[in-house]
Amino acid sequence: MTTMLTPNSGTVKQDGSAPSPLVAIVVAGMVLSLCMGLRQSLGLFLQPIRADLGVSASAFGFALALQNLVWGLAQPVVGVCGDRYGPRPVLIACAAIYASGLVLMAWGGPLIGLNIGAGVLAGIGIAGCGFGVVLGAVSRAVPPEKRVQAVGIVSAAGSVATLLIAPIGQAVIEARGWQAAALVFAAAAAAIGLVACFIGRPPAKLERSEAAPNTSAAIGTAIRHPGFVAMTLAFFACGFQLQYITVHLPTYLGICGVSTEISALALGVIGIANAIGSYVTGQLGARYSPKRLLAVIYLLRTLTIIAFVALPVTAFSALAFAAVMGFLWLGVVPLVSGLVSRMFGLQHFNTLFGVAFFSHQVGGFAGAWLGGVSYDLTASYATAWISMVVIGFCAFLLQWSMDDRDGASSRSVSGALASGMG
Repeated sequence: MTTMLTPNSGTVKQDGSAPSPLVAIVVAGMVLSLCMGLRQSLGLFLQPIRADLGVSASAFGFALALQNLVWGLAQPVVGVCGDRYGPRPVLIACAAIYASGLVLMAWGGPLIGLNIGAGVLAGIGIAGCGFGVVLGAVSRAVPPEKRVQAVGIVSAAGSVATLLIAPIGQAVIEARGWQAAALVFAAAAAAIGLVACFIGRPPAKLERSEAAPNTSAAIGTAIRHPGFVAMTLAFFACGFQLQYITVHLPTYLGICGVSTEISALALGVIGIANAIGSYVTGQLGARYSPKRLLAVIYLLRTLTIIAFVALPVTAFSALAFAAVMGFLWLGVVPLVSGLVSRMFGLQHFNTLFGVAFFSHQVGGFAGAWLGGVSYDLTASYATAWISMVVIGFCAFLLQWSMDDRDGASSRSVSGALASGMG
C-alpha cells in the first residue's frame, strides 16, 4: 500500500512502514512528555545558579531566551529532516544533543555552560524532540477525522512528566546541588532516544502536491496566506507568556514570600492541568472552529494574568494561577497543527509547523530575556506582566479575525479580487 496525499485535505493512507496509530501516539506522548517536562523545569535552576556562579537574573534569562530562539531557528530545519527521513533518526540524534547540552550546563561555567549548553545545544535538542517531528508522525499515522484529537492526546501527555520532574529536580537541588540535578536531567534527555527507537520506520514518501511541489514552494505559499501570517503572529504571544512564566515564576513567587516548595509544586500543577486542558482542547477542536478556540485561549490567559497580578500573591493564588494557566498551556498546539494540516496538507507539515513555531520561539526569547532585564533594572516584574497583557489582547484580535481557508481557496479568492480590480 502506498502513502497518498491530496493537495489540501491532508488525507493520508498508511503503508506497512509507518507506525500504527496507537504506537505513534504512545511513543510521541512519552517523547514529548520527557522533552517538555525537562524544559519547563529549568526555571528551578535560576536561584541556585545565581548563588553559586554569581550570574544575574537577566544572564540566566538570556540563556533560556537563547534556547528558545535556537529552538525556533532549528525547528524548520529538523522539520525538513522529519519530512524527508522520518521521525526516528531525528529524535535519536536530537535527544543526544539535548543530553549533551544539559551536561555542559552542569560543568561548563556561566558563559559556555549556560549559553552554549542550556542555550544552543538544548535548543536544538528540544526542536528535534518537541512538537514538530512527533506531531507530524502522529498526524500521518491517524485518519484525518481523528487528527486533532490524536494531537490533543499527545499534547496532553506533553506536560505529565513535569509533575514528577519538577519536584524531583527541586529535591535533588536541595540534597545534592544544582549540578547533580542537571546531570539527572541529562540522563532523562538521553532516555528520549531510547524511547524514540519504537516510533517505527520512516513513512513512505508522500506524493507531491501540485500546489507545493517542494519545500521552498510550500513555505512561499504559506507566508502569502493571510490567515497563516495572522496565526503565526499570534503564536508570538503564546511563546512570550509561557516562557516568561516558566523562567521567572519561581523567582516572582519568592519575591512575594511564597516558598520554593510551592514554586516547584506550581510547575507540577501546570503540567497536570495542561494534560487535561490539551486533551479537552483536542476534543473541542474536532467539533468547533479551531481559530475561534485559539482566540478564546489567548483571551482567557490574558484575563488570568490580570487577575493574578491584581490580587495578593499567596500559596493558594499561585497554585490557582498555575492550574488555570496550565489548563490553557499547550491547548494551542493541536489547534495550530490542525489548522496547518487543513490549510496545506501533510506533505510539508513539519516544515510549515516549524515556520509558525519560529514566531512562538521569538516570543519565548523576548519573554524570558526581557523578564530578566526588567527585574534587573527595576527590581520588579511589573513591566513584564504589563507587556504580557498587551501582547495577549493583540493575539486575541489577530486570531479571532484569521482567514482559515485552505491554501487553494485563499489563492482563488485573491486571484478573483485581483482580476476584478484589474
